[in-house]
Amino acid sequence: MTFLACRAYENGAQTTHRIEKMSIESLSKGEVLINVCYSGINYKDALAATGRGQILKHFPLNVGIDLAGEVESSTDPRFEVGDKVLVNGCGLGEKHDGGLAEKARVPANWVMPVPDGLTMRECMILGTAGFTAALAIHRMAVNGQSVDKGPIVVTGASGGVGSFAVNILSNLGYDVTAVSGREELFDYLTELGATQVCSADELGLGSKPLEKARFGGVIDNVGGNLLSQLIAHTNLWGNVACIGLADNHKLDTTVFPLILRGVSLLGVSSTNCTMPLRKEIWSRMGKELKPNKFGTILTQEVKLREVSCVFDQLLDRKKHGRILVDCRA
Repeated sequence: MTFLACRAYENGAQTTHRIEKMSIESLSKGEVLINVCYSGINYKDALAATGRGQILKHFPLNVGIDLAGEVESSTDPRFEVGDKVLVNGCGLGEKHDGGLAEKARVPANWVMPVPDGLTMRECMILGTAGFTAALAIHRMAVNGQSVDKGPIVVTGASGGVGSFAVNILSNLGYDVTAVSGREELFDYLTELGATQVCSADELGLGSKPLEKARFGGVIDNVGGNLLSQLIAHTNLWGNVACIGLADNHKLDTTVFPLILRGVSLLGVSSTNCTMPLRKEIWSRMGKELKPNKFGTILTQEVKLREVSCVFDQLLDRKKHGRILVDCRA
């Protein structure tokens, strides 16, 4: 039996991909074979498929760090044929054949039942983007983040992670300042629940090591100088969740906000999240952390055969929100 997959190859120093038919025997090893129904296209998937980022650990490999589908077969008694399941992170689409395929075979310990309150389709609209946003919010809350500390700044707000962060935080009662360099998407961010929408320049941030405390916390997808400035403007005992590096991987700051205001810089790694916490976050996304703007955040749905045209558009900032992939055969 053959099935369709988006498979990446290394040609010398260049990474390419193609949509091709392959056999189950060629898949990475694992106890659970899944008929993939939905996946999504993340920034990391686009980097992997195009070779514009060093994501893949070996070749050839199916890309796609997310999947939701139904169990076709399992040698692990925890899963039965027909079970609706999802997988995200854990090395999927990086060191193990990923979810942009009609079938995937994965280790049983990576597999989770689709949570109550979510459909398979909703799980993949969320995908790693929604999971990462919820994980950041969880880490901030565990560390004492509260509405009374002030507004939360979300940078890179029009991307997948940023969009879900804005929507979830708003639903939890926070004032959200959404920061985006794309003025044409300001109305989109307002619809998601942002109290204020502006560019980074319009924030009017200072450059001193310790600036006037203006924000209760930050969810940052950008890195670089903007992150440094926001740390300096964070209020007493506020939390800064560091997620991405859309602008820069460097961080030039001082210890002053940390030791004089008790500001905490929290790293958020969705790939390496422990399975107990991963299951907890997914469960909460079907409940109190469930977004209420799925229809707004989902901006495009494509078939598996059509994914190639989307990768460069995503990397070139011609897309926003989430892109869902229908992988059903």
